[in-house]
Amino acid sequence: MRAQVTEAVGSRAAGMGGAFVAVASDSSATWWNPAGLAAGPYVDVALARGVVEVSPEAAEDIPETGVWRQRTSWFALGTPVIGVSYYRLRLTDIQRSDPTGGPPAGREDRGAGVPVRSLAASQLGVTLVQTILPGVHTGATLKYMRGAFATGRGDVLAAPSELLDAGDALASEDGDGRFDLDLGVLATAGIVRLGARVRNVREPRVGSVQFERQTRVGLAFDGAAIGGPPLTVALDADVDEYTVAAGARRVVAVGAEHWVWNRRLGLRAGGRFNRVGARERSATVGASVAVRGGLYLDGHVVRGAAADERGWGVAARVSF
Repeated sequence: MRAQVTEAVGSRAAGMGGAFVAVASDSSATWWNPAGLAAGPYVDVALARGVVEVSPEAAEDIPETGVWRQRTSWFALGTPVIGVSYYRLRLTDIQRSDPTGGPPAGREDRGAGVPVRSLAASQLGVTLVQTILPGVHTGATLKYMRGAFATGRGDVLAAPSELLDAGDALASEDGDGRFDLDLGVLATAGIVRLGARVRNVREPRVGSVQFERQTRVGLAFDGAAIGGPPLTVALDADVDEYTVAAGARRVVAVGAEHWVWNRRLGLRAGGRFNRVGARERSATVGASVAVRGGLYLDGHVVRGAAADERGWGVAARVSF
C-alpha cells in the first residue's frame, strides 16, 4: 500500500488545486515547501480537517483502480525561521475481488471476498529555514513518521461507502516509526516566485507501507509584491512519478487566489490533472473569511470528473 495524496493537506493549497509550492507562506509550508516560511507572516497557526476520496456512492461497482478515502487532521505553527507541525492521516482503500469463475458464492463466502486496507499514519516535524541571499530561501523539515496498517475483508454486496467506513474502523497493528526529511527552496524577485520541494527524501518504509519520494516545482506571479492587486496565479508540476492508492501519479496543477474587501475575503479556484495512470481531472474552489483581525476561517471543496473524486476541508487560522 502507498500513501499520501499531496493535495489532501493545506486549506489554501487545496482551494488552488494544489498549485502551491511557490505560493506557500503560511504554516502549511511545513508540508508544501519548508522554505516558504521565510516569506510568511511573523506567526501563523492553523488547525484543520479534510477529506478526499473517490466517490463511493457514484460507483455501481468497485473500479479496477479501487475506491479510496484519505482523511487528514493537522496542526501547524510557522514563523520566518522555524515551524512545528503534526499531521495525522487515515488512508483506506478497497479493491475488486479476484474473479473465481465459479458458481455464485454463499453469504459467508461473499463476506470474505472484498479486501479492505487501512493505514493510520502520523508525522511530527520541526522545520528550519535559512535565507542564503536576498529573496532566496531554503528550508528543511526533519520529521518522525509513524504508521500502523490494518487489513480486513468485507461483503461483496455491501456498498463501497460501507466498506470504506468499515476500513476506517479497523484496529491497526502496532506500527513502527522512521525519521525522514523534506527539503525546499524558494526564490522571489518582484512579482515572480519560484519554488521546489522534495518530500520523503529517504523514501522510508514504515512497516509494509512505502513513502515514496515526491518532487514538485512551482511558479507563481504575485501582484501584491509590487503594490498591484492582491492576485496570485500559480502553476505546479510533479517532476517524478509516485504511487498512491489510486495508482501512479504525476500531476500538473494551476490555481489562483484573489483577496478583496481590504483582504477580509480571499477567493480561490484551481484544477489539476494526472499525466500518468488513472485519468484524474479535478476542479477546486475555496475561500477565506477574516472573522476578526488575524483570525481566518478557510474552506474548500474539490470535484473530479473522470474518477469522480470529491473532497472538502475546513481550517481555523491565526496569522499576523
